[in-house]
Amino acid sequence: MASTTAQRARKPAAFSPRGMLRAVAVLCLAAALTACAPIYRNHGYVPAEEDLAKLEIGKDTRETAAPKVGRPSASGLLNDTGWFYVQSRWEQRGAIAPKEIDRQVVTLTFTDGGVLQNVERFGLERGQIVPLSRRVTQSSVKSMGVLRQLFSSFGRLSAGQLLDN
Repeated sequence: MASTTAQRARKPAAFSPRGMLRAVAVLCLAAALTACAPIYRNHGYVPAEEDLAKLEIGKDTRETAAPKVGRPSASGLLNDTGWFYVQSRWEQRGAIAPKEIDRQVVTLTFTDGGVLQNVERFGLERGQIVPLSRRVTQSSVKSMGVLRQLFSSFGRLSAGQLLDN
C-alpha cells in the first residue's frame, strides 16, 4: 500500500522540467518546419486550352464566345476591342515576401463589328513576356502595348504608393 501512495505523490514525467523542455523543443521544431513549407496562392482566371479550342476565329462573336470561355475581368480600356484574362501564381515561404512564380494572360481580340479576330496566350519567363500560343488572323498584333503595360504593372504597386497619392 505504501508503494501506491508514493506513486501517486510523484508528478507525471510530462510535467517535470525535463518533460516540459522536451515539449517546448518539439513545438518549436514543428513550428519551424511548418514555416518553411511554401504556401501557394492563385489569383485570376484563364480559360483552359480545351475551352479556347472551341472558339472559331472569324465566326464567333462576343455573345457566342462568352458562354464558351466566360466573361473576362478586364477588357480593352480605350476601344473595347479585346478581352483580357489574367492569372498569376504566388509562392510564400515563411516571413519572406511573396514571389510571383507564374503569370499567364489570354487575349481575345474582336473586330469593330464584334467578330473574334485573334486568340493569344502569353506567359512570363524571367521577367519577359513570352507568347505561348497564338491564333492570329492578321500579321500585326494591335494590343501588344496594353499587354506590356498589364504585365509590367503587376506586383510593383505597394500600399504605400496608393496612400501617397
